[in-house]
Amino acid sequence: MAKKVDRARRREEILAAAVRVFARRGYAAARIDDVAREAGIAKGSVYLYFDGRESLLHAAFEAVAARSAELLREAAEGDGPAAGRLAALIRGAVTELSADRDLARVLLDIWAAGRDVDSPVDMAAAYRDYRAVVAALLEQAGAEGVPAEGAARAVAAPDAHAAVVVGALEGCLLQWLFDPAVDPAALAEPLVRLLVPGAGAGAGAGAWSGSGGDGRDHVDHERARNGAHRGASTP
Repeated sequence: MAKKVDRARRREEILAAAVRVFARRGYAAARIDDVAREAGIAKGSVYLYFDGRESLLHAAFEAVAARSAELLREAAEGDGPAAGRLAALIRGAVTELSADRDLARVLLDIWAAGRDVDSPVDMAAAYRDYRAVVAALLEQAGAEGVPAEGAARAVAAPDAHAAVVVGALEGCLLQWLFDPAVDPAALAEPLVRLLVPGAGAGAGAGAWSGSGGDGRDHVDHERARNGAHRGASTP
């Protein structure tokens, strides 16, 4: 009797094999034959689950995009002070970006290829979505009361500071990919202290760790929601 194949499990195995191959060889150089060999199946079996390289690439980033969009929604619409939600967003982004090194390498490969590849990630839109949410949180933090004089510069220029936040996260990811000695988990708190208004000045935990505060909104959340509801991938 032929062994029954768990289609969902086999699909995930093929997808995981594709990510490893894309990370090792680069997306442009990878072939379906390579994916089949990595998965230990016949080439034709890959096509039972995916139309080709492009569908494999898009499938690999679907879950990432969903988790990223959820992070943005929680930051934009969650309870508690804005500074605390920004800190949680930074911690969550570090965790998400470093969850799968191979997938992060594929993302870097696609990023480097620019518009020459049918990318599953609209990088410009992803950056805009993250910046919109971060800028809105900074504006809220300013309206709620900046806990330190030095933080006033961040809330006075939220759009520029938001771009710096996204750039810092991406820069840490790049260092981790090129140098295994870099531990992304150890970077989350330094990033929070550096990037969240008041955090580096010894503000109380209620101001930026997500605890404390009454959660009242002092400015309109619509800007943040607009970014979150479009759905974004990793910055």
